[in-house]
Amino acid sequence: MAKIVIIGDGPAGLSAALFLSKNQNEVTVLADDKTPMHYAMLYNYLGIPEIAGSEFQQLARAQVAGFGSVILDTPATKIVREGSGFVVTADDGSDHSADYVVIAEGKGGDLAASLGLVRTDRGIAADADGRTEIARLYVVGRATRPARSQAIIAAGHGAAAALDIMAEEAGTDVRDYDSVGKG
Repeated sequence: MAKIVIIGDGPAGLSAALFLSKNQNEVTVLADDKTPMHYAMLYNYLGIPEIAGSEFQQLARAQVAGFGSVILDTPATKIVREGSGFVVTADDGSDHSADYVVIAEGKGGDLAASLGLVRTDRGIAADADGRTEIARLYVVGRATRPARSQAIIAAGHGAAAALDIMAEEAGTDVRDYDSVGKG
């Protein structure tokens, strides 16, 4: 399966990590757990009547790690294209090679912009699946919608990118849902 580095551990990054690691991809999340979610109180996340952002983050990080993602508490500082993949350097100096990179770095979009991606008044340019003009590089979440940010929208955007990566690897559309069957 594919090696994916995800930059950022808010709802977009963790959602992408969950879908990808649940489907046996090798996923490394580079982040420092300083997402704005720690200042949020969620009342509008479908299926959850209410939850503090810090509790949401703790649960989400544990769920993602439970499916095999490696979460390193060090943010990414640099991305370099190498062949058809990437090398991502973390703040601690470690390098991480990847077939795909998903940037979920928040509203600033500085790493994405450092790669020459277009930054408009609406955020970093990416399609509905998070694809950018650089093959195998995705930007999801708040960086693509800084003025219209919601946790549930960001999580969906991360999931869309993950499904797109899995479809590219499979060479056909994929779905990811679990069924208990008819009872």
